[in-house]
Amino acid sequence: MSTVTPSIAPGTAPSPAPGLRALSATAGAGHSVWGLDAVQLHDRFWAARGVQVVRQGERSEIVADAELFLLIDPRSLVIFPLGPLVEVISWVKPDVLLVRLQDKIERGYRELAVTDAQGRFVRFQRVYGGGDSRLARVSLTADRDLARTWQNATDVRTGRRHIRHAIRPQDRLTMSASGSVYDRHSGEEIMQFIRVLVRDWHRPDATIPRARRVSAGVWADRDVKIESGTRFVGPAWIGAGRRLEPGEAVVGPAALWDEPAARPAVEDLQWQEIEPSDVMTRPVRPRGQTSFQKLTKRLFDIVAALIGLALTAPLYPFIMLAIWLEDGRPFFFSHTRETLGGKQFPCHKFRSMRRDAEQIKARLAKENASDGPQFFMKNDPRLTKVGKLLRDLNFDEFPQFWNVLMGDMSIVGPRPSPNKENQYCPPWREARLSVRPGITGLWQVMRSRRQGLDFQEWIRYDIQYVESVTWRLDIWIIWKTIVLMIFKTGSK
Repeated sequence: MSTVTPSIAPGTAPSPAPGLRALSATAGAGHSVWGLDAVQLHDRFWAARGVQVVRQGERSEIVADAELFLLIDPRSLVIFPLGPLVEVISWVKPDVLLVRLQDKIERGYRELAVTDAQGRFVRFQRVYGGGDSRLARVSLTADRDLARTWQNATDVRTGRRHIRHAIRPQDRLTMSASGSVYDRHSGEEIMQFIRVLVRDWHRPDATIPRARRVSAGVWADRDVKIESGTRFVGPAWIGAGRRLEPGEAVVGPAALWDEPAARPAVEDLQWQEIEPSDVMTRPVRPRGQTSFQKLTKRLFDIVAALIGLALTAPLYPFIMLAIWLEDGRPFFFSHTRETLGGKQFPCHKFRSMRRDAEQIKARLAKENASDGPQFFMKNDPRLTKVGKLLRDLNFDEFPQFWNVLMGDMSIVGPRPSPNKENQYCPPWREARLSVRPGITGLWQVMRSRRQGLDFQEWIRYDIQYVESVTWRLDIWIIWKTIVLMIFKTGSK
């Protein structure tokens, strides 16, 4: 007798019903979806998050537009939550974050179809694989030279040694994280990787131009024709050259590989155009709040602002003296922002820039590195030395407790922005002006992209906040802000 593995996800029972298609039982170098093999799909997945994958010994261009570089060995494909690690990088600012990635593999079982010598079906046989644990080491860095050093190393051990020699111990940070690790040379593990990718990557069109959305969770090659009556059960990717007949059903999470003769050429990745966002145009539905909820939030804001002013007031004379010694008066800077319903108010801060900052800004307009309407440039020459320190410690925002007390701001809410920025995206404007802006907010504690290049995240998290605002969410954001500030201050 011989055995063959049908197209069944581990741990599930087979379905012999006709007309069902799922992932091919074998996966190798010849298989692709939208022209991309598993390794290329892996790299596009990370590119959609602003991360370039760099493998030891595999030469490729180190792109200027990547926000981070993921340094991995040439054998592995990895998936892990990026946000918590980027938070650490943003606050602690190590030159390299060394990550011990642990994958607790639950193999479950597989159903094997047992056949006789003539290929006739005999029975199903369930094979249990048990559990296993796998450890991989990866690194995250924003240093292009370090990424190039890793890429040029003769082997993985040498590459790690070069990193240790290039980066001082105080500029390296080591963490452990949970994730998934797959062997790119194993057909079975490639199948598992693709299933996870199909299930969890909700916007493959971010870095794969050929992918077009057919329905929720279903993406197909732009040239594929799907006949009316085709059914999809779960998420699925449909490769080039496939034809789905009426009455057929595709069971996911699964991918239908490209037909070999129809495999399309791979389109270059345009890093400057990564991560399109539907929040720019979709309607926003702010979560309704009762009068009681609004009243309790306002009372909380008043109490919190009074406590904040009492705790920070003793620092005011020292901050004002430092500002005066470097650049004279004024001590405070007020900029016109918009609050609830579009009402304008002066948002107060300790002055962190030179007195002629607005005039200098006009000359620096061409150097704006932001991906949105706000102005941002690294090493902004308008910042004073004291101002840079105040911003690093978030001390420049202490006067905003007064804005909260006056009712123009809240402790938690979207970042306060001027009218010019709010006009950039109408749905976003309506969302953020449906609540008071906050000293801290969901975007501030969840951002995972580099400052100046995170405008779409800013929009997404502002909208997410107003559509799901609750007391529990506010308390979580406050707690997260305190933890991050302690973490940041402790790393100085």
